[in-house]
Amino acid sequence: MTPEQQFVPPPGLKGPHVQSILASARFRAGGSHAMHEAARVQILETGEGVRLQGFYSPQPQQLQKGLVLLLHGWEGSAESTYVKTTGRYLFDQGYSIFRLNLRDHGDSHHLNRGLFFGTLFDEVFEAAAQAAGLAENGRFFVAGFSLGGNYALRIAREHARRSIPQLCHVAAVSPVIDPMGATNRADLTLLYRYYFLKKWKRSLMRNQELYPELYDFSDLMSHQTILGLTAALLPRCSPFTDPETYFDSYTLTNDALVDIAAPTTIVTAEDDPLIPVADFYNLQRNDLTGLIVHAHGGHNGFIANYRLNAWYEQALDRIFERYCG
Repeated sequence: MTPEQQFVPPPGLKGPHVQSILASARFRAGGSHAMHEAARVQILETGEGVRLQGFYSPQPQQLQKGLVLLLHGWEGSAESTYVKTTGRYLFDQGYSIFRLNLRDHGDSHHLNRGLFFGTLFDEVFEAAAQAAGLAENGRFFVAGFSLGGNYALRIAREHARRSIPQLCHVAAVSPVIDPMGATNRADLTLLYRYYFLKKWKRSLMRNQELYPELYDFSDLMSHQTILGLTAALLPRCSPFTDPETYFDSYTLTNDALVDIAAPTTIVTAEDDPLIPVADFYNLQRNDLTGLIVHAHGGHNGFIANYRLNAWYEQALDRIFERYCG
């Protein structure tokens, strides 16, 4: 690991739960910023009529280094703290920013009648390809976090079959590569289980309010684990009958990423409470895929100082800068 890649959190901020909680702490992204002032809503319509909501913050054409697509984690949104702070930093460095909401995330439930599932990759890939078309100078970057990191890695792999000509580099921070393992880990810790269940149940009830003729989830609200709710929901609303088959369909362990076709950087932490670091050491990677493993950082955290800046904000700028010459 080079000196520029090193991450050492200050005293008091080393704990994995501290790092993980601060990643999403709203106060880190308070106040106004030029990225938000420049943002305009973009609705991207994909092949089967799916509509995904995004927020596009363009730079003046003569100043644009490139366009960065930011992908949030499960039950996050384009307004998640880690998305906003990363977008703000990169916008200040001269990048245009596109913050995409996955289906049923943020305030976008009204756009589609079908529910979100992690298997819905084609619509995200098509949205990414459309967003790439907004890159005025032809330089397009993708950065995903947690489940968004899983999508980012699948975009880098799919690039071998359906090329996005503008794609220069993909980054995945704390990516979920074993969804079943991550779900089991989240269920083991009351804090994470409560956090994700509360947001997911709220999302399901929002769909029920919008489409009462399609959905009645009242009997599912008593489930107290993510895995239990997943097992109950899948047979009702998806082609999958069990969590094992469902999660396996977008698992990226072992040789699943060996065909990655775009320069890619994976960042993770040994102390991530949701993603076992062994998953990454067992990955078969080709020459296009770099792996950065820090001792600390938690999940999506990597908070580097008492100003609560994330290490990966500057790291992404340095990585992307190499493709902006």
